[in-house]
Amino acid sequence: MKKVRITVVRKACYPDLMAKYENPIEHACDIEEGAVFIANGWQRPEGMCESAWESMSPFVMGLAHGAEDFYDGWMKNPRSAMISCNDGFRPVSFLLETMDEEAESC
Repeated sequence: MKKVRITVVRKACYPDLMAKYENPIEHACDIEEGAVFIANGWQRPEGMCESAWESMSPFVMGLAHGAEDFYDGWMKNPRSAMISCNDGFRPVSFLLETMDEEAESC
């Protein structure tokens, strides 16, 4: 099983949707573009949002176990995937890349 690098590549925000549909909340996503997380195999990295992890974990699991070429050529790098979290008000896009480094056993 391999480690998987997770890089935050874009963070969007839709204030119009927030104003129309969202109840005010005190603390929303505080992740920053450029942040990098390393998944040790299928384990959620410390500091990774649980909701974002739920969106990407099937792809991380696949990449960690050697899966390639999701959706028949979707990504230029077949050992990668571009996944967004499921927050419709402030979605974050993550680049997942299989590393050559072996995951540490639990």
